[in-house]
Amino acid sequence: MEELPNLDYFNQIADGDETIVNTLISILKSEFPQQIESYNQNILEANYIEAAEAVHKLKHKVGLLGLEKGHNVANDYEHCLREHNLQNKNEFEAILKNITNFIQKL
Repeated sequence: MEELPNLDYFNQIADGDETIVNTLISILKSEFPQQIESYNQNILEANYIEAAEAVHKLKHKVGLLGLEKGHNVANDYEHCLREHNLQNKNEFEAILKNITNFIQKL
């Protein structure tokens, strides 16, 4: 079964404070697309070390959204990119698309 993004961690750290959850969602909506853009640009230009840095930032958001397997994929992909290896690229990008779709519905 595919992992689905969720706000469980946001709700946990907000301890029921909807204002905090909404602030965290706002930050996510602001930062996530920018980080994807950075990742895509660096992949396009074959700047794999910089792409790995973008993946490093993105993987934390993957984890925050409850995607444990996705976090592991991102971690592996980050290390592959540092070796100029695109293994896991399609799987990682599918996770990004899944999260993007989730964020758009928030």
